[in-house]
Amino acid sequence: MAGRGDGPFAEGGAGMDESGTTLARVYDALLGGKENYETDREVRDQLTAVAPEYSKVAWDNRHFLLRAARFLAGAAGIGQFLEFGACFPVGDSVHDVVQRANRDATVVYVGMDPLVLAHGRALLEDNDHTHIVDIDWRDARNVTGNAEVRKYIDFEQPMAISHVSTLCHVPDECDPWAIMRELVDVAAPGSYVVFAHLLDPGPEHELAELAARAQEVYLTSPIGSGWFRTMDQIMAMLEGLELTEPGMVPIAEWWPDGPPSAPLAPMQRLLVGAVARKP
Repeated sequence: MAGRGDGPFAEGGAGMDESGTTLARVYDALLGGKENYETDREVRDQLTAVAPEYSKVAWDNRHFLLRAARFLAGAAGIGQFLEFGACFPVGDSVHDVVQRANRDATVVYVGMDPLVLAHGRALLEDNDHTHIVDIDWRDARNVTGNAEVRKYIDFEQPMAISHVSTLCHVPDECDPWAIMRELVDVAAPGSYVVFAHLLDPGPEHELAELAARAQEVYLTSPIGSGWFRTMDQIMAMLEGLELTEPGMVPIAEWWPDGPPSAPLAPMQRLLVGAVARKP
């Protein structure tokens, strides 16, 4: 159901009511899905006016998440997944990927968008190993102390925590660094974090103006959230973790399924991510 997780377009700080624009539906529009309205498509069009490759970036986001999930369920042997920023499904979701590798793997999606939650519960009704919970995850203690999450996720065993392009929609005053720190602190050693964030390349960089224009769209649209942060600020969210190869890179370059057909477009270079392990 909800696996795209979290995009520069997933849930975030604003636009959560059922009648207004939501990040989940804007993301769905960028992916060519059907679960979106005219107001969502207007924001999509504003983003693609800034960078025509924005739909490609949305697919980069989704493919990175699924490649990381496949690696963790397979080679890393992780059997439980906590996925933040539930969205509408387009093709495979995280639970589809990990349960092919391990049919007993547990996936818990954490979301706030009421339409996504209702849609997901209907789709997951017959899947005993996949669950979706309604939590305001912007305070991580709401998650780590939640009885339903604790029912399905054993925090004493290694797990995977996916925050893929979610925390770029959390403002500084809500301390996205503390959100990640709380989750990592309670996770068992051997746990992994799958992470992606919009990159502020710095004022002298050739892509600085592009990042600023895209951020302005997020902040002035009905979504009202979306911040590009510096590499130092992004890396601080993974403090104390060991990055797996190839480290923090544009997500399209994180173990792609094949050779690139063309150089990355400018906006593709501004969404970076990594998979990191708790020692």
